Amino acid sequence: MHPNTEGILESSLYVIDVTHSVQFYKKIFGFQVISDFGTRGCAMRAGSRQVLLLFKKGGSRDMLSPHDGEGELHLAFAIAADELASWEAWLAENRIPVEETRTWEFGGHSLYFRDPDRHLLEVATPGVWSIY
Repeated sequence: MHPNTEGILESSLYVIDVTHSVQFYKKIFGFQVISDFGTRGCAMRAGSRQVLLLFKKGGSRDMLSPHDGEGELHLAFAIAADELASWEAWLAENRIPVEETRTWEFGGHSLYFRDPDRHLLEVATPGVWSIY
């Protein structure tokens, strides 16, 4: 039998301009920096016991670190069902285009939009998955 985990603790995104990305995630999501890695990046509190790591693309290649990545990635953030309209208004107010809205078979709703590095972000209400 395998050992248990308590869920995902960290997720990483690789960005061109760490400062610009930090400002985006602070303004749009209210995330706060909890650890600064200097020119390599930082860690942001993204919820209860959840950390979003922002690493400068290529910033760790010269170090003994496995952190680096390429391409447009995807992260989804859980929101309450009654927050969906507020998120739509907030994104419009901040001139962030919603690329797609979707209603799922379990009754959940998702909004998809991009961060400054074109990572696809999603805010999702309960009912997106059978477990959420």
